[in-house]
Amino acid sequence: MTTSSFSEALGPLAARLPKVVREHEILRVVATVEGHDRVKAVEKVRGEILSWAQNRSGGRIPRAAWNHQDFEYLSGGRNSAGVRMVDGDIDFWAIRADDPDKAVPGRVWTTEVAIALMGTQAPRFSARLLAATSEGDLDIEPHTPGFVMQVVEKCGLSISGFELSPKPWIVDAIDEAERLADLLVDPDRRLPFLVLSVPEGGAGPLIDALGLSRATIGIAQVVVVAPACTWVLTERFGRLRSVFGGAVRSYFPGFSEESNPYAHRLVLPDVVASPHGVAQTQRWMRWMAASESVRNIRMGKDILAFAAIRAASLRLRQAQLESEGASESDQLAAANARIDALERELGDEIALRDMFADESTAFKDRAETAEAQARSSAFRIGQLVTQLKQRGNDPDEDVALPGGWGEFSDWCDVALSGRVVLSSRARREVRAPKFEDVGQAARCLLWLANEARDRRSEGGGSLGDVTIEEGIRNAHCGGDQYDFDWQGGRYTVEWHVKNGGNTHDPTRCLRIYYFWDEASQQIVVAEMPAHRRTWAT
Repeated sequence: MTTSSFSEALGPLAARLPKVVREHEILRVVATVEGHDRVKAVEKVRGEILSWAQNRSGGRIPRAAWNHQDFEYLSGGRNSAGVRMVDGDIDFWAIRADDPDKAVPGRVWTTEVAIALMGTQAPRFSARLLAATSEGDLDIEPHTPGFVMQVVEKCGLSISGFELSPKPWIVDAIDEAERLADLLVDPDRRLPFLVLSVPEGGAGPLIDALGLSRATIGIAQVVVVAPACTWVLTERFGRLRSVFGGAVRSYFPGFSEESNPYAHRLVLPDVVASPHGVAQTQRWMRWMAASESVRNIRMGKDILAFAAIRAASLRLRQAQLESEGASESDQLAAANARIDALERELGDEIALRDMFADESTAFKDRAETAEAQARSSAFRIGQLVTQLKQRGNDPDEDVALPGGWGEFSDWCDVALSGRVVLSSRARREVRAPKFEDVGQAARCLLWLANEARDRRSEGGGSLGDVTIEEGIRNAHCGGDQYDFDWQGGRYTVEWHVKNGGNTHDPTRCLRIYYFWDEASQQIVVAEMPAHRRTWAT
């Protein structure tokens, strides 16, 4: 009997071996320490962290720890270690503490904290939470370590100038709502904002705002918006990007008035209020905030691992011993300690690489599933539109044209769903183009959604030189056709809608380049509304 893979051949052996323990990074926090006296502020933060570590240690950590010196403490799995590195105007202090899970055997939580004083900059606070386990799926609800809230309450932390608090931000006045709107589009914002709206006539949001705020302190900002203030968001960003009536929404950093609304997840009130809806929504929000912190806070630039700080400290110590002419035994001991630290740092790097490799695979699987679902949905919408037309109904009878380019992408998503879709490039191009006649562009897309799509899906003859309206026609691109990448495939853009006059004046020249996606039965707009720039133009 032959086996088809290495995994099958090694299966019986693997079953007898102990399960592999993997380290998962759960979340990262990077903040600035508040306080006028930088040195005293840092000492106070160190004291709070050491008090927290002492309470979890099961004993008494060494005196060296309280003197902010290097230390190592071993206590039956509740181990901890600290390192201090001072070089000129740079002062790094870091601690790493292990704590076995009280409910799950074999699961160990590891917390790393670092405080950095660098020149005249405000002190930097950073923390990492990791879990080492042999479990296949880590069934947890992420929660920021308790010492973060302890430091926030007793010392003060801020992120991008936004002062952290364990309590949610209550927006119950118009000026506060306007400030919230400004913060949502602030390009320097680093925290996701979890915005919970209050149902009309309700006493509060459907989600436990305080519990969520305490769980995500340092990795997200929870905001509760009163019913009378949600109109500020709607007026500023439009209904598709707003949140109201008890709904819940995450606004990620980088959000703007032109952002794809579906990239900033919205949970409707009936979903939140459904059986298990509150628990599922809170779990999703906590996982989202934790995952975003790991993805967006860059290792080695925004945050340093404890192993890297210890290795740098030992390297500095080794260089000092050499320059001071220390004995060979002292230098050897320092070299061995540095080797041990480098091995630990290498192990951390391998674990981090494996974690991101697994995450990348999971993201790819989810993206492929979402893409397949989107294609299926678009195909079904197209079928329903065709059935409406066959019954003599006009699906676009009550469609109002967009009033400006700011509404254009949203209008396409709603009015043309399943028939015409804008590529990401086209979405960028229609944010604020120079072409002036928005209504004309919209009417051309309605033509694509109806006559052009019907002919392509039903084989109704050529579209070449078809007049759409006076001065506008559909034409083959001829020698200007080009290849375009779309959802993992490569397509040829060989058709475009154009106006006459042979003008390249961007205020009057209209071009809509598109192709047919057979799988989803919809027209994909590759670029619009300007004349495409090529080597010839």
